Formats: sequence, C-alpha cells, structure tokens
Amino acid sequence: MATTSTSRPGRSLIGLLVVVVLLFGIMALTKTWKPKLGLDLRGGTTITLTASTIDGSGKVTAEQLNEAKNIIGQRVNGAGVAESDITTSGANHINVAVPGATKESLVSQVGQTALLYFRIVYDAQAAAPQPTPSTTPSTTPKPSTTPKATTTPKPSATIKPSATPSSPKGRAWSSALGEATPTPTPKPSTTPTAKPSSTPSATPSTPAAAGDPLNYTPDAATQAAFATFKCGDKQVDDPNKPIFSCDREGTSKYLLGPAIMKGTDLSDASAGIPQNGLQWQVNLKFTGEGGDKFLKATTAISKRGQGQNLFAIVLDGETISTPSVENPIPGGQAQITGTFTEAEARDLANVLKYGALPVKFDISSVETVSPQLGGDQLSAGIWAGLAGLALVVVFCFLYYRGLGLVVVLSLGAAAVLTGTLVILLGKAIGFTLTLAGIAGLIVAVGITADSFIIYFERLRDEVREGRSLRSSVETGWARAKHTIIAADSISLLAALVLYVLAIGSVRGFAFTLGLTTLIDLVVVFLFTKPLVTLLARTDFFGHGHKLSGLDPEHLGVERLPGQTKPSARPRKTPSTRKPVGGEV
Repeated sequence: MATTSTSRPGRSLIGLLVVVVLLFGIMALTKTWKPKLGLDLRGGTTITLTASTIDGSGKVTAEQLNEAKNIIGQRVNGAGVAESDITTSGANHINVAVPGATKESLVSQVGQTALLYFRIVYDAQAAAPQPTPSTTPSTTPKPSTTPKATTTPKPSATIKPSATPSSPKGRAWSSALGEATPTPTPKPSTTPTAKPSSTPSATPSTPAAAGDPLNYTPDAATQAAFATFKCGDKQVDDPNKPIFSCDREGTSKYLLGPAIMKGTDLSDASAGIPQNGLQWQVNLKFTGEGGDKFLKATTAISKRGQGQNLFAIVLDGETISTPSVENPIPGGQAQITGTFTEAEARDLANVLKYGALPVKFDISSVETVSPQLGGDQLSAGIWAGLAGLALVVVFCFLYYRGLGLVVVLSLGAAAVLTGTLVILLGKAIGFTLTLAGIAGLIVAVGITADSFIIYFERLRDEVREGRSLRSSVETGWARAKHTIIAADSISLLAALVLYVLAIGSVRGFAFTLGLTTLIDLVVVFLFTKPLVTLLARTDFFGHGHKLSGLDPEHLGVERLPGQTKPSARPRKTPSTRKPVGGEV
C-alpha cells in the first residue's frame, strides 16, 4: 500500500524548506549571524578562587560555597556575560571561566571579598600630587565623586527617596567637603596640601559615643595618620573602626568613619532610567531593619550641611561611590542619581546587589587563553570536521555510486539546520559552542551516515528479493526506519545522561550530540526518504544505470525486477533438456 510520502514526497521537502526559510528569517530579524563561542575558541580567562571564612576560623561549609558560587554567577552574568562557566571544585574552590574577559576585568569582578559597608565621609584628599590643572573640565564624569583636593573633581551622585523623581536640574554635590557645585561640571580646584583637611567640625570634638557610629568624630591622631596614608597601604576593614580608603582609580583617598550600615541591610538594587527621565540611576531597596537604619543614618547625615553630607559605599575597603544626602529618606527605598552612564549605573547596582558574600577568597591561579590560540583551535576543529565529512562522502560515492548524491545533499541539509540552530540557540538561551561541542558535531556526521547506510542496505535487500525499485523504496523504508529510530534513541539517551550528570565542557559535547541526533531524525524522515522516492522515478536510478548504485551487477542480480531490457552482461542459461541419442 502506497504511503503519503510515496505519492507526494514533495510535501515533505517543501515543509523542510519552509522551516529553513523561517530559521533564516529569524536570524535576519535578530541580526544574528554568528554563533557564540566558548572560552577555548574565543579566548578568555579562567580563575580559581580558594574560599575561607571571613574571620579565618572554621571551614567553609558546602552551603556557603554554593551560595558564594551563585552570587559570583550573578555578578558575572549581571555584567552581561551569559556564557560564563562557574563550578565548585573540592571543599573550598570555585572555578570561574569567562570567554572574552581580560585578566584585569575578571579579577576585579569576582575577586572581591565583598565586605560591603556604608560609612560617613569625614575628609578627602588627593592620593598623590597631580599635574597642573587644565582649564578644561573633565568630559567623562564618573558615578563616584573625587575630592576637593584633586585637580579635576567630578560630579557626585545624590541619594533621594524613591518616591521623589530625579531633579530636572541635575544638581550634584561635589565630594569636596564643604563645597557645592550647581552643575555637573565643577571647576578645577587647587593643588592638594600636605596638611590634614578639616573635619565636619572646626576642631576635633569629644570622642564619639560608644557603639554609635553616627556620633563619631576623628581625633587629631587619626587626621595626622590620614595625611600620610597612601593608596595601596594594607589595612583591616573593621566595621567598628574608622578606615582610610581610596577610589577605584587610586587618585583620591577618604577618611571614613565606622560603618553605619552593612551590605546585608540591602535586599535589592537595580539600574534604570526613570519615567520621563534622561539619566541613569540606581534604585535601592532595603530590608525592614535596614530601612530603619537607613532612615536614622540619612537623618543624621542630612543635618551635616551642604558639602559635608556625604557617605561612602565601600567594598572591601575600596570606595565605590560617595553620594550626598539632602533629606531624611523613609520607606526603605531610595535612588542614587547623578551623571551615570549605563555601564556605571549597572556596575554600581551589581556591587550593591551582590556585595555580601558569606566567605572571602584568595585567587589561587589565573589562566588566560588568547584569542589567537582560541582561533587556532577553532580552525583545527573545523578542519577536523571537514576531513571526517570528506571521508564519509568519498566512501559513499565509491560504494553506493549515484546514491552518494543523496548522502551529500542530506548532509548539506543537516549542516544548514545545525548551523542555524546553534546560532539561534546562542541568542535565545546563551548556548556557547566549545571545542567539545565541535567534537559532538563531528560525531554527528557518523551518526547521520549510519542512518543512510541502514536505509540503503535495506533498499538493496528488497531489490534482491525480487521487488521493483519503487516498491523496495517503500518496503525498505518501513523496515529501516524502526532501526534508525532505535539507534538515534540510544544516542539521545546517552546525550541526556551526560548532560545531566556532567559539568563543564562535557555538557557542551552532550548538548550538541543530542541536538544533532534530533536533526538527523528530521533530515532522514523529511529529506532523505522523500529524495530517494523522487530519484527512484527517474530513468537513471529506476532502470539501474551502471553509475546509479542500483545496477544489477552492483546488486548481484541478473536484472532488476520488472526490467524488460536484458542486463548489460546477460548470462547463458544451460538447457535442461536431455540430448537426443547417445546411450540407450
């Protein structure tokens, strides 16, 4: 009985063509034409972190290590790196691999212990003598302000209640204590002096009340020590004591009081542009207890007066930003506004959101794969795939002759589907192609070739058994497809087990193996079988041309069933009649 694919094989081919056109249409709409490459192909950096408890006592638990791994993953992916590979190793190691990242950028991103504190700024100076100031203001403002002592102070950020929209005037306070600027481009200030800067009060007052960081006042000895402090000097970031801190650029240093809040008092932080706004801002949300602390802190800081109402966001002893506070902020939500770029706002939001790791880290090793080495490995993988493909094609042409054309076209269809899906999956789910993934693609060539061989051999067996070529195409397919499905199901099961149980690059191999196995089923059912059906209706294949691979000599039969013409090399059949005469 004829099947639908027998009478209308063109439907399957047209359906597959429509799918391919749709895939290319999606690629055109998303403007995605290249796959995402893994670290071993694209180049990047791998860092091994050794975890320990913050106070140095006890061992890191599995829960702490997993939580730290998740927070590091959020940090890295929060910066827009979706293809990072972050895994735990042993009892206290975390491996971080990020394609395309430089050593310096990745170390600064994940190597932070993330002891996040909020502290009041009591003094600010230049970290080192600066060149003669230029008359041109800085054109690249930063979210974290620089002090009065620097040659080119930058506009600072202002923290406001979240219910209050950003000021349309865009006013920001300079981080120079006691000096306010009405525009985001303040004038250069004078060269720093070696004398200690003034404190919020004219002269050192009585010591702070015990246990209340909001009432702290630095004494003369602290100010003298601050005057000689240099960025890079070692110090302990004790939340109960004042510290000397520098900004990320190392150009400004700050005298900061004891911590008034911790990073754990924050529940969320995000970057965005307010409705009808023009500048990026950072939105803060505090915990219930943190909101009460923040209201008390902003009440005290706002009373200090313009230019002195600054607090510092400090991560591992490094000052990330120094926003000013103009009014008390209730409600547990606030905004940090200023002259942020998108990258600066997102970076500050990530520091605030993911800045409280339960453990600290030492960087055990850093390995960098150069883009040149990654490109060489990619080229080697591509050449290996092409070599394997060429061997399969040569074998099929030598053994199956004209049917080798079916192999080439089917492999081409599989390559198109695989390439488009790898590219689109990289865009949709962040799938990255690694060297192990290329190995999975090369193995898939053999899997696809197995499907062709199973079908072709079954078709030839049917012809040998006396069926016509058109009939053999259908009966051979009916028997071969069950074997093909069983073989591909085993490959899919193996790929699934590998993907679930394995980690790292092995998962990439498993994913590509499973993907290409599914594509093999699609190609064999919707392309190979309909194509053979159409070819069987042609004179070249249907009448067993010598180069078709279906000629009688190649199949080992005298002639094809139903063939009226004698074969190219007719055999003489001996007569069965006995000779007349002879012995009686």
